[in-house]
Amino acid sequence: MSKMAHVIALITIIAIVVLSNAVMAATWIVNNNSELREQLLSANAGDTIILQAASYTGNFEITKALMLKGLEGADIDALGHGSAIKVSASDVAIQGLSIRNWGADLYENDAGIWIAEQTDKITINGNRLVGDGFGIRADDSRELTIRHNRISGNPLLHVLDRGDGIYLNRVEQAVIEFNKIDHVRDGVYIESSKGSLVTNNRFYGLQYGIHYMYSEQDEAYGNVSENVNGGYAIMSSKLVYLHHNRTQNATEYGVLLNITNGARIEFNVLRNIHNPNGQEALGNQGRAMFIYGALDNEIRGNEFAMSDIGIAMAMGGEKNRIYENNFINNLIQVKYVGDELLQWSLAGRGNYWSGYMGWDHTQDGIGAQSYQPNDSMDKLFWRYPEAKFLMNSPVVSLLRWVESQLTVFTVTGIKDDYPLMQPFPINHPVESDMFESEFVYEQ
Repeated sequence: MSKMAHVIALITIIAIVVLSNAVMAATWIVNNNSELREQLLSANAGDTIILQAASYTGNFEITKALMLKGLEGADIDALGHGSAIKVSASDVAIQGLSIRNWGADLYENDAGIWIAEQTDKITINGNRLVGDGFGIRADDSRELTIRHNRISGNPLLHVLDRGDGIYLNRVEQAVIEFNKIDHVRDGVYIESSKGSLVTNNRFYGLQYGIHYMYSEQDEAYGNVSENVNGGYAIMSSKLVYLHHNRTQNATEYGVLLNITNGARIEFNVLRNIHNPNGQEALGNQGRAMFIYGALDNEIRGNEFAMSDIGIAMAMGGEKNRIYENNFINNLIQVKYVGDELLQWSLAGRGNYWSGYMGWDHTQDGIGAQSYQPNDSMDKLFWRYPEAKFLMNSPVVSLLRWVESQLTVFTVTGIKDDYPLMQPFPINHPVESDMFESEFVYEQ
């Protein structure tokens, strides 16, 4: 046989094998526990298992590249123990199932869907998960796609005793989009991972909407967090791009930058961050943004509005670029207790301050006078909260008035030499379509 004939024969054999595998892929329909368990064991890679409307009880494991698809009314009940579905193979898809009542042991990684280590290309689409432990958990995996799922925890549990809605540990290139997640611990928790995309999700009634820890090169946009402790927490991470998200009605903060470098925080709307039990002396007031030990981050085009504090900054958060943001009607626009005078503007562009009373003599949209959001008395009371009883005294009022009339700038604090006369235009993310009445825990 000539060399060319040998090559043609080899190509023909490969084509026959590929086509045979495609033809051999089968669809299996099950309607009870025993049939489901049998097909999970006997089905071939590439097959589809369709669950008819029925209750399937216990714990199930997928060990081959299969699609598990539920028709309306297909319900998997883990009976309160372990994980409902464990995925131990790559190229698996889970779609259209109702999954509930898995275990609550977070140390054992109890989850509605648990994706085991060294798996990749898992797709979880259009499922309804209700339970106490993790909704979806993945460890040491790649290329996960989690979309259009509804994940609910148990509001009767303390928030820290619940599992996270989606928990990713050492996962690369995950895509998480168009999910609704409520009453869990964190909506999406991402640890020691890289390259995730979290977009257009809705979070309600939980600790943090998205929580990054030791993560890098992640992006999140179009997400909405409501009635949460905090919207988006970026901790010990780098190169995170957080843009066009919304947080409203939170108690701790809208965005937290904690020991984070190289992040871009742009065009987010952070409103009504208020702690009803907050005390200035305890430092637990609601903060639209809290910067703690974070360096070399760009904070631009955000709205910090109607909160206890617009931006609070402490412990080495000085070296960041902060400009073209809107500070609107916060009780305290900025709280910085430090020893430096920081300039919050860049290339002749500062921020919009709702309390700025200056003039624009040149009609270029930039105030003619510099602005310092806090006076000397503010800083005095922050440093010595025990003197707060003097805050409304005539002497303090007189000192504030004198300082404002003389336009005396202190040598420490925040200064904006180019305050904007009008709010910076922000393309707001979509308004939330989530209401409390939608989030009812299903037993």
